[in-house]
Amino acid sequence: GEDSRSFHVSIQAPLSTASVGETPSVTAVAGGQLILECPEDAVPASQIEWYREGSPLREDARRQVLAEGRFLQIRAVEAADGGEYSCRATNALGDTSLRVQVEVHG
Repeated sequence: GEDSRSFHVSIQAPLSTASVGETPSVTAVAGGQLILECPEDAVPASQIEWYREGSPLREDARRQVLAEGRFLQIRAVEAADGGEYSCRATNALGDTSLRVQVEVHG
């Protein structure tokens, strides 16, 4: 069989993506909305945690974790939202982590 992993980034604003080494890079536009998605193979029955610059991400009025952790939504993106985001999904088989570098232009 085949084992494949896909990473989806959905941004409701003009966007460009590029790969920087092993860390995908996403460019968001200030004032737009950014949605990051954890890999689909992280589910089922997993606990998903999001981090920004290595620290646990705190949800607030603009940053929300949706669908039991599958998605991280950032509304009204600001320059300060740029940086490295990562998600870690843990289940009975172990854990999977993914990093993405977010750059904000505006």
